[in-house]
Amino acid sequence: MGPYLISKDFGNNSFRVDLPARLLQRGVHPVFHASLLRVHVANDDRLFPGRAETQVADFGEDGAEWAVDRILSHKGQGMSSVFKIKWKAGDVT
Repeated sequence: MGPYLISKDFGNNSFRVDLPARLLQRGVHPVFHASLLRVHVANDDRLFPGRAETQVADFGEDGAEWAVDRILSHKGQGMSSVFKIKWKAGDVT
């Protein structure tokens, strides 16, 4: 996603990023460690037609749905459950 402007360097490998209001409203914190930031490479529509940040997350009013391809594994139960997810965009977290 992005590109987003880095608005402040805290000098400890942490950076404040000017995020759009829709991300801030969803609870995304605007300060990131340098290891989580990447140089923005524009989408190649020939390789990934129609790819947009809304394919990763639904930024609509509902907010209850995410673009999950499949659940790869899980552990724990109830509120302490942790899932390994393959997202529609191809990332695994």
